[in-house]
Amino acid sequence: MTEQSDHSDANAAWAAKMARRKAVQDAEVASKTIEKGLLMVHTGPGKGKTTAAMGLALRMLGRERPVAVVQFIKGAWSTGERFAFQRFDDLLTWHSMGEGFTWETQDRARDIAACRRAWDEALAQMARPDLSMLILDELCIALRYDYLSADEVVAALQARRADLHVVVTGRNAPPALLEAADLITEMQATRHPFKAGVKAQEGIEF
Repeated sequence: MTEQSDHSDANAAWAAKMARRKAVQDAEVASKTIEKGLLMVHTGPGKGKTTAAMGLALRMLGRERPVAVVQFIKGAWSTGERFAFQRFDDLLTWHSMGEGFTWETQDRARDIAACRRAWDEALAQMARPDLSMLILDELCIALRYDYLSADEVVAALQARRADLHVVVTGRNAPPALLEAADLITEMQATRHPFKAGVKAQEGIEF
């Protein structure tokens, strides 16, 4: 048997294998018929939770569908994604309603009030009939410190319009939120340059 024929036989075997795999994949895709608004949670100690949410926002904006962002905790930072998304001001609504991390404000009552205002805005955005995606950035932090009731938040998320996608970010997502979620992504902290003395840098962290 020649080298050329061996190569042809290998290609034929590979093509047959991929054809079988394609048939299985096509059948599985065809079996998924449900279309619904998803509750997505990005949590865990690793970097990238908000970044991933902004990627989803960009994808939705690319489809010319309205997106709203409500930021809990964060507020004082000028972030690159916020500047970039200003170019979509006809489709994007952005509310940074926090006053900084709890160790910065050092005022629990003030933190709770800020989170309550942010949650009220989130409820208003969920009531919009035209909204396709709502990002609740760092909501998990507000729930972790009991600035908001997890039961109240989860109940409202479950009662939202059936086709509205919601993305919740932040470390330490509470069990009730995880139980209600359709998609959970946990970011792991395998390595971070901050621990090696590298400061937060424009275009990477903000």
